[in-house]
Amino acid sequence: MSKFKAVVFDWAGTMIDFGSFAPMGVFVKAFEAFGITASIDQARGPMGKPKWDHIRSMMDDPDISAQWTAKYGHAPTDADVDKVYKIFVPMNEDVVADFADLVPGAADVVRTLRARGMKIGSTTGYTRSIMERVLPKAAEQGYEPDNLVCADDLPEGRPGPLGMYQCFVDLVAYPPSAVIKVDDTEPGIAEGVAAGCLTVGLALSGNYAGKTPQELAALSEDEVDALRQHATEQLKKAGADYVIDTVADLPALIEQLEAA
Repeated sequence: MSKFKAVVFDWAGTMIDFGSFAPMGVFVKAFEAFGITASIDQARGPMGKPKWDHIRSMMDDPDISAQWTAKYGHAPTDADVDKVYKIFVPMNEDVVADFADLVPGAADVVRTLRARGMKIGSTTGYTRSIMERVLPKAAEQGYEPDNLVCADDLPEGRPGPLGMYQCFVDLVAYPPSAVIKVDDTEPGIAEGVAAGCLTVGLALSGNYAGKTPQELAALSEDEVDALRQHATEQLKKAGADYVIDTVADLPALIEQLEAA
């Protein structure tokens, strides 16, 4: 039996949507609806946060805030965030299933972990309504985790620990040191750190690299390594205990941790 009782995975950029593309264009289009120009880089910045908090962070970007103030005569308020969020969610619901392909190796990893007697949990910055579009697509590909905690399920989301606490309850998995949190973003890693879990960051499948498998394959080794180093630096800064390229590398890491 494993010394670890459960692994809790993030979704986009971790188990599905290699490169974490689904929300990016939607954030840009949601701001466009209000006459505000936002870049993909600005949209990627807060990735991993609950989507309302993500929009709030984008609103706080000096450029976006200045555009909003110039257009509407005041700095963006929480009520303004509500307006953008109201448009964003249904737009994201409409496209998210198109980006729900599993990351290569993800289904095999889950089978390997289950064979070790481990539970499979999940948390996400997506709302429940968005995830309702994703779950059937993931199930068709063989991925059905034992639980799901969405951004709007609890009073507080990432980077706080409540989502992980809910996983401990749902999975009957404790102490926190017996649970591994796997994520591709700073808020998702911070969520695991706050809950006292061992945390594993993903350097190449997620938001920091922001590339499809095909785009990565077209890069030189040096270019890929530069992406890896940048992502690793950000994830370590957030508190990641270990950083690997993708979830496909997780079983080998767990073998090492078991042997230690």
